[in-house]
Amino acid sequence: MMAAVRKEVKEGGAFNMEVRLLEKSKDKNKISFILKGTTPAHANLLRRYMMEEVPVMAIEDIEFRKNSSILYDEIIAHRLGLIPLTTDLKSYFLPAKCKCEGKGCARCTLKLTLDAKGPSTVYTSELKSKDPKVKPVFPNMPIVKLLKGQELELEATAMLGKGKEHVKWSPGLVWYTYKPKITVNNSHPDFETFKNKYPPQIFKDGKIDKFLIEDKNLVDACDGVHNEIVTVEYDNTAFIFHVESWGQLDCKEMVLEALDIFESELDEFADKIKA
Repeated sequence: MMAAVRKEVKEGGAFNMEVRLLEKSKDKNKISFILKGTTPAHANLLRRYMMEEVPVMAIEDIEFRKNSSILYDEIIAHRLGLIPLTTDLKSYFLPAKCKCEGKGCARCTLKLTLDAKGPSTVYTSELKSKDPKVKPVFPNMPIVKLLKGQELELEATAMLGKGKEHVKWSPGLVWYTYKPKITVNNSHPDFETFKNKYPPQIFKDGKIDKFLIEDKNLVDACDGVHNEIVTVEYDNTAFIFHVESWGQLDCKEMVLEALDIFESELDEFADKIKA
């Protein structure tokens, strides 16, 4: 089943579950799409898998060699752990699935170093990665401010992890709403009285355009103003998904990786039942 859904997302094909892209940002870090022909349970499963099961890189261990800054080692370690790192899922394995069995090798861990002296503000761009494919997503994030004579030197170890273990391994935010069914009656006798209570962005040629209500994401602003001028109903088999990446992976990778993981777990479950 999920293999067909994945194919639907990638290629668009004949399937009882319909996926339609609504919006995609130029940097690929935000997308919105409609998912039809499914259930709330399945929609929530997809949301949770994208946020909690898709692995990304994050700093886990740090060896401090020098730290004379105002911040304790623990505070700097916490700040470093929350820095989003670009992730290459083809080159690295989760420690539990690596041949080294989590002992730490080049297939599941990556070293980053930092050596800075004051006076200066230390930014994430000063973290030197041994793999150019894995580096801070945002190079201008401040880590600590060093005064004259202060130093910070450390070696950090990054590895893949999942959002269900810690939020630093979550690739982004995912939420959804039921897709609304909107009916507009511009000829209602109360239209002139109530039209000023509706957002001006939904009007076209002096009339309310139901497509603008959805496109401008103003459903909540219109619902309940006058239930006979604008009627909003919700379909519990259709959902509008919003996916926002923190930069480790782009949104398309988040969706497809979540589908791959779920498909793999279903296959594993089926094998255990047969055994």
